[in-house]
Amino acid sequence: MHTCIALLRGINVGHARRIAMVELRALFERQGFTRVRTLLNSGNVVFEAPRPAGRAMAAAIRAGITAQFGYELPVVVLGAAELDAIVAGNPLLGVASDPSRHLVAFFADPAALQAARTLLAQDWSDDALAVGGHAAYLWCAAGVIESPLSQAFSRATGETATARNWATVLKLQAEARSGQNRH
Repeated sequence: MHTCIALLRGINVGHARRIAMVELRALFERQGFTRVRTLLNSGNVVFEAPRPAGRAMAAAIRAGITAQFGYELPVVVLGAAELDAIVAGNPLLGVASDPSRHLVAFFADPAALQAARTLLAQDWSDDALAVGGHAAYLWCAAGVIESPLSQAFSRATGETATARNWATVLKLQAEARSGQNRH
């Protein structure tokens, strides 16, 4: 079995795209996944799958959400080892002092990272941006909402990325590792 992490973009934010976590876990279980657990109420799912994470898995989850809830939303699925590499490769740890202002943006398609790379040519003052092979890292010094970088990043990447703050990323990593230790 493979430990996987699914990140759903834009659920349970405000009043739009509401999904109860119990319903989301049930949807994953109906798709044949096991040890399904959710983290927080914002579309973070850690689960076990008989095959490695990939685009086909993300597409199946996305189709299940559309069928059950009636709307489409981007889904990123990665394996525990990939999440470990993204965490280990974070170049902004020396700059980011508040995990709630430090974001990691995940992409379903690594080619979509190119939109984030176009922002590297700009000076973001107190904010900082780094782009790795599978994720982008943002430091929003004055907070995510006020950050010119965060706003420009959202415009540039659209719905190709879904971001989580650093604290959530570390919680997802810990949950994924706890599942691996039970095999």
